[in-house]
Amino acid sequence: MTLLSEPCDDGITIVRMDGRLDLVTAAQVKQQLTELVASGHRRLIFDLDRVSFVDSSGLGALISGLKVARQAGGDLRIARANQQVRTLLNLTMLERVLRPYETLEEARAGYSQIVAD
Repeated sequence: MTLLSEPCDDGITIVRMDGRLDLVTAAQVKQQLTELVASGHRRLIFDLDRVSFVDSSGLGALISGLKVARQAGGDLRIARANQQVRTLLNLTMLERVLRPYETLEEARAGYSQIVAD
């Protein structure tokens, strides 16, 4: 598993991961998301383009990152999720809380709307 973060000029940090987000990797992802928020990166977009599979542990890590970001006054968005992830979000009814965006640009636009309001 590879997890990289890329801070952008607009105050958003893109988090990219390769591989599976599952029981084996979830704790590390949760820890790294927590560390990112603690270091001031409160507006996150988790790019799932290269994530092949997510299980309930991986979903828990994303929800934990969302909670930490929101407690710090930010948010966590997910972008480019595959059909398996979308189905998991739908079955758990978590797409209401952790809405998947089709593209990174759409996820970014969501942040722009918050700033504008």
